[in-house]
Amino acid sequence: MATRGSTGPAYDRAVGLLVLVFVVVPIAELFVLVRVGGEIGVLNTIGLLILISVVGAWLVKREGMGLLARMQAQLGAGRMPTNELIDGFLIMFAGALLLTPGFLTDLTAILLLLPPVRAGVRTALKRRFSRRLPPDVIDVG
Repeated sequence: MATRGSTGPAYDRAVGLLVLVFVVVPIAELFVLVRVGGEIGVLNTIGLLILISVVGAWLVKREGMGLLARMQAQLGAGRMPTNELIDGFLIMFAGALLLTPGFLTDLTAILLLLPPVRAGVRTALKRRFSRRLPPDVIDVG
């Protein structure tokens, strides 16, 4: 009978990411929620979370509509909208983070909705994924 062990670095990274997402982030969110609730009160904390979510939803809609226009312009010019597709993923990810109750995820989401921050994340993602692809497939610039 074979023993089961780690299947390598990719497995270890996946397990680490799952622990981060399902253990560390919720504990950090609870810590921040309790601290903020203790400082400003429970109802004010809930109200602030709702306000942040409403503002975030408005930002997701605004950025999404602008993104759609940029994608259409790129396609109209006969170019592949690579940056716009990555931005679309990041905007959807930010929207999903806004659905998760908590200040840390809301802050991360709102940062992702800011075009300069999103451009930096997009560049980092393109560099990371370009290492895995042949040089002629993606342009990091």
